[in-house]
Order: sequence, then C-alpha cells, then structure tokens
Amino acid sequence: CILWDLSTEVQMPTSPAIVFASFTPRPERVPQLRATLDVMVEHTRREPGCEVYDLYESDDDGTRFHLFERYVDGDALEAHRVTEHYKAYRAKLPELLASPIQVAVLSEVDVAR
Repeated sequence: CILWDLSTEVQMPTSPAIVFASFTPRPERVPQLRATLDVMVEHTRREPGCEVYDLYESDDDGTRFHLFERYVDGDALEAHRVTEHYKAYRAKLPELLASPIQVAVLSEVDVAR
C-alpha cells in the first residue's frame, strides 16, 4: 500500500492501478461533497481506462465517503488525473473537506475475478 500525497509525483504501476480514497466532509458540506462525487462517478466510469469507480459511505455515521477505483494501468490513472472533470473536482474539494483526502495506491496481491 502506498499512501499518496496528491501534491507530489508518484511512480504509477504498470499492472492495474487501484486507488482507495477517503473523504471527510465539513458537516455543513455533506450534500455538496456527495453531489461532487456523484459527478465524478458519472464521468470517470466513461473513461476508456477505468474498470471500476465505485462510491461508498461509512456505515457508522454516513459522513465519510470512499472511492474504490481500478484502472487498466498507471497510464490510465494519469489520464484520469488530467481530465477536466477531475480538475474541477480537485478545485472544489478544499471548501468541502474537513481534512485532506486519504489516498492509497494499491498493488494486487490476491484478487478474485
């Protein structure tokens, strides 16, 4: 598991790129963050290199959201990060989040298919 600081470059995997991102919204911004993530789901699932882009919320209090993402390779993940919808989403996040996104870029170990 690689914790990923989105402000620095990370060497992308050549096998499938798996990302797990967790978001803690400001309490008054939960609906806006959810709407922003819904737009990301809609657009990202249409990207050619995206295999999975699923949104979850925590069962404990419903105020944390999690994205599970799978791309065919690191190049597809990089292509995702330069799309207009990704740039717009990143620009909105500072006003919506109570703390920075927690992101892990993962490598497959034992995956059921």
